[in-house]
Amino acid sequence: MTQIEADLIGGPDQHVIDDQLDAFIQKSLAGADLDGKDVVLVIPDGTRSCPLPLVLGLLHRHLVDKVAKLTAVIALGTHSYMEPDEIARMVGGDPEETYPGMAVVNHEWADPDMLVNVGHIPGERISELSEGRLDVGANILINRHVVESDVAIVVGPVFPHEVVGISGGNKYFIPGVASQEFIDMTHWVGALITSYEIIGTTGITPVRAMINEGAALIPTQRLALCLVVESGSGLIEAAAWGTAEDSWAKAAAIAAETHVKYVEKPFTRVLSIMAERYEDIWTAAKGFYKLEPAVADGGEVIIYAPHVTEVSETHHEIHEVGYHCRDYFVKQWDKFKDVHWGVLAHSTHLRGKGTYNAETGEEKLRVKVTLATQIPREVCESINLGYLDPAEVDIAAFEAAPDTFVVPNAGEVLYRVR
Repeated sequence: MTQIEADLIGGPDQHVIDDQLDAFIQKSLAGADLDGKDVVLVIPDGTRSCPLPLVLGLLHRHLVDKVAKLTAVIALGTHSYMEPDEIARMVGGDPEETYPGMAVVNHEWADPDMLVNVGHIPGERISELSEGRLDVGANILINRHVVESDVAIVVGPVFPHEVVGISGGNKYFIPGVASQEFIDMTHWVGALITSYEIIGTTGITPVRAMINEGAALIPTQRLALCLVVESGSGLIEAAAWGTAEDSWAKAAAIAAETHVKYVEKPFTRVLSIMAERYEDIWTAAKGFYKLEPAVADGGEVIIYAPHVTEVSETHHEIHEVGYHCRDYFVKQWDKFKDVHWGVLAHSTHLRGKGTYNAETGEEKLRVKVTLATQIPREVCESINLGYLDPAEVDIAAFEAAPDTFVVPNAGEVLYRVR
């Protein structure tokens, strides 16, 4: 196997122009010994801001005539499968016409036939990796296209992330193209740490340690083109190439500079304006995750997404458990242990820090979370969230209010108090 040296172009607050990126990708691929190989590109889904048509176009041009087979697998985790028209919009056109010779497919996480068991991590090792938070063993099931390929190349952006610290790298394999069981386990460990503590953390967090351990079991050679994408503009600030671990480390260090903003005092009220790429609250909740550390005790985050009509397209259990702090579940574990842990994790991530008294049944939550969406008031209240009629949201008035911070294109940049 060819030794791949990590390489980097661009840097904090720089812009990598198309010709530079083209030359970088051509050079990187040339040094990877891909001729005649079965190559899979593991790409983001529609919830990630990324100039994917540009990057995918360059990769396709430099690979399609050299490799034996080329497939792009959309790293959905357990997000909804993307429809053909959604895929076409994301990749810049009908894949058959735009990328001849390359198939673009969903990660079919709900189909057992599309998953391959690549190994097992015993409970004792999970305990070590999670620093004692979990001691349950897990089989690692990965998308068949990835496992049966010679080389899998992660292609996508890195951002501060509520579960793992900084996204990207091996996270495109787990949860990106993995089975729900191990996805749930890693997300629950993140929830036990809390999003407030882990989000934006560089280095190998306990969750990333679990992900790296699982990814190492994949027999395929794992490479990555990790991108730092300027929020709002979609311009590439930096690109790193190398192993899934080394390229991620280079890009994550830059993302920690460019995608974390520090404020002098906490906000009282935040209006997070969510882009339409977040189609439900399961994904639009990033508008809370990225703001929670910068909101004062007793403050409020309003998720303004008037296009959103449902809480989750795929995880309907959230309606049964609602949104609560970590301790609400931990202190009633017998009641909730059989619910998908990924659902419980999402619940705690959106409800944020708080306490729960098991004797009195009283839950105290640090920050109020309000939805300004098409989800009706009665549904919001039934899942323990506030409601605001989106028709009553006057963005200019919010911007003029002295106690309010308005975040356009929320969900990618993390805010913290200095």
